[in-house]
Amino acid sequence: MCEATLEPNAISYSAVISSCEKCEQWQRALSLLSEMWEATLEPNAISYSAVISACGKCEQWQRALALLSEMREATLETDVMCITILVVARARHASSAPAAPDRQRSAVVRRLPIAP
Repeated sequence: MCEATLEPNAISYSAVISSCEKCEQWQRALSLLSEMWEATLEPNAISYSAVISACGKCEQWQRALALLSEMREATLETDVMCITILVVARARHASSAPAAPDRQRSAVVRRLPIAP
């Protein structure tokens, strides 16, 4: 009988990251994204979107914003879904946090990286 070895690739990592997102395991999703880089597998837009979504669902909007910036630095295309997830996460945080001055709120929106 032949023995096969399976090597993880960007697709398998993205699938596991998506599972973490569905289970709201943002820390594990971030860890897997780091593992991809360590394994010299370049994360793609799908990988990043799933981690951003996991962070967004768990109100980790600042991490999601940093990931969005990282995506742009890696010249990966950001889509409307990534931006929407981030805005919704920030809005959830804003509704549960004490009111911030309008200046701070608009600063967050100005920092959102939008693809040309």
